[in-house]
Amino acid sequence: MAYPRNDNFVERQLDLAKSARALGHAGRLAILEVLARRKTCICGELVNELPLAQATVSQHLKVLKDAGFIQGNIEGPRVCYCIDWNAVEAVRDAFDGWFREMGEAADCCRQFNSGGKK
Repeated sequence: MAYPRNDNFVERQLDLAKSARALGHAGRLAILEVLARRKTCICGELVNELPLAQATVSQHLKVLKDAGFIQGNIEGPRVCYCIDWNAVEAVRDAFDGWFREMGEAADCCRQFNSGGKK
């Protein structure tokens, strides 16, 4: 019997992977940078600042919103997007903790990579 692949991983790993996937495209990073710089933005204005088509920007906004990095508020016929800084800080803290744990577990690799013989 086949099992879904994600059943083999803990929730923390799945959450970090979801965040990494959302950040894994230059277009989405550019969108976040524009939103951070402007504090808030309307989708149409994003298209003017990025080398991407409207449909592509919309797809990237959906991925970022689904991952929790941005919020969208409906203002009449438009949706105004902004960064959810609480979510960004939570992801940063989660990755910081994960990298710290990985680093603590990798002492043998550091010794090997620094020229020491094993």
